[in-house]
Amino acid sequence: MSPQVDFDVVVIGGGIVGLASAYKISQNNPGVSIGVIEKEDRLAAHQTGHNSGVIHSGLYYKPGSTKARTCRQGREELLVFAKKYKLPYEVCGKLIVATKRKEQENLDKIFQNGTDNGIEGIERIDSEQIEQIEPFCRGVAGVRVPGAGIIDFQAVAEKLGELIEGQSADNKILLSNEVVGLERHDFFTNVITTERSFKTRYIVNCAGLYSDKVAKMDNVATDIRIVPFRGDYYKLSEEAAGKVKHLIYPVADLDLPFLGVHFSRKVDGTVECGPNAVFSFKREGYRKTDFSFRDSWDSLSFPGTWKLFLKHSIYGLGEYSRAFSKKLLLIKLKRLIPSLELDDISRGSSGIRAQAVDSAGRLIDDFQIIKAGNAIHILNAPSPAATASLAIGSYVNEVASDYFDLKGL
Repeated sequence: MSPQVDFDVVVIGGGIVGLASAYKISQNNPGVSIGVIEKEDRLAAHQTGHNSGVIHSGLYYKPGSTKARTCRQGREELLVFAKKYKLPYEVCGKLIVATKRKEQENLDKIFQNGTDNGIEGIERIDSEQIEQIEPFCRGVAGVRVPGAGIIDFQAVAEKLGELIEGQSADNKILLSNEVVGLERHDFFTNVITTERSFKTRYIVNCAGLYSDKVAKMDNVATDIRIVPFRGDYYKLSEEAAGKVKHLIYPVADLDLPFLGVHFSRKVDGTVECGPNAVFSFKREGYRKTDFSFRDSWDSLSFPGTWKLFLKHSIYGLGEYSRAFSKKLLLIKLKRLIPSLELDDISRGSSGIRAQAVDSAGRLIDDFQIIKAGNAIHILNAPSPAATASLAIGSYVNEVASDYFDLKGL
């Protein structure tokens, strides 16, 4: 006879992916009790609450990849969700702008990638069309993506938490509970937190920046390490913000997961520009001076980190120089909007990207979800995970329903 448990499923992590997964499992398995365990005193405190708020279209991702499929599906579902629950969002569209002729080859690849991914309404535009759409922007060619948008992902996360608890009195959102250990038994696992322990039949690890740590607690051997990268944003002055009508992006380096310094409108009417992408010496280090010996050791003792640095040393030095120089960042921004001045930009927010890196120094591009024992571990879910969250949640529900045999509970 199975012992009494606190929850049938415990989801570790109160970011948008963990909440979407818990929501979908609860929605599709009404008799299953779910606990979402979050170490902070609020939901969406880290990656979800510090991202750019962009609803991605799925333009950049490899055709046939989980990223490409879930981004398209998740975007559609996210818009329906936001409309249903009256959450702030806007489909404002995006321009990808080539400022030099040599960038057109990559621009063509991005356009073809978008076409292969079935992105609706994308079109090539010339320099005159760029100015018609964005009068202050300059470029030699571009791609217009009408389906891209902006949203408040923190509001989405909070609504998901409300719906999870509303679906069953047995479902709980448990804040201020940092997971410090997992104790496996024959028919259940003790999830040990800083506050207490919870007995659960099954675990879904959505710990984001600490997903590899939770996997290690579960004795899962992997070839990857989460390496944190900080992105610093600047904010445009109110007058300068009027120069940006859409999302404006440069042509990205397709060999890297970072999209370059760009302009992002926010649902509150402000405009951010950035981010850079620099190694962070702390997994949750939002300030340039933040440092954790333990987190630094975790990253820098991993051979893959140094191999990654060596592969992309020139790119990395450029990113670091802009992290500490407002003038150098402005040079990048002026390539897209030449009329910007130094007084138009001021320090804004920062975010941390949890990037999985393997021992060969390769950036893990696609989402990585593995099954082990009585657990599912989401070990890599970088951008566009927020956009794709509801579709990822559906996928996790499918895997969990089959792997955990939730219908049999």
